Amino acid sequence: MDRGLHALVTDLHERGLDPDVAVVVWGEFGRTPKVGRDGGTGNRSDGPDHWTEAGFALIAGGGLRMGQAIGATDGRGGRPRGSANRPQNVLATLYHVLGIDPHATLPDLTGRPMYLLDDPEPIRELV
Repeated sequence: MDRGLHALVTDLHERGLDPDVAVVVWGEFGRTPKVGRDGGTGNRSDGPDHWTEAGFALIAGGGLRMGQAIGATDGRGGRPRGSANRPQNVLATLYHVLGIDPHATLPDLTGRPMYLLDDPEPIRELV
């Protein structure tokens, strides 16, 4: 993954395409830092367990402000410290890059308007 991602981002940058292409690597949850522990209860497990409150997203290009780490977790990496960006904020950021209004609505099956996102705010440090 490291080599392929490096090659892709480097190639896009060298060709001047990075402002037009957003590369996203995104996991839906974090993992406990030790194999065989469940994140603090002391129960044994077969591998690292899910820490659903702290995940990650790597975003490169797309005309966004790069070169920064945004957000922090507690000392164990299990919970966000301070305000957290949620998946909806990552999607709102990507919609912003694509020129899609994250506040937009689409009609549901009955014709009522449904918002694209419940939290349409992009990650402010990136835009």
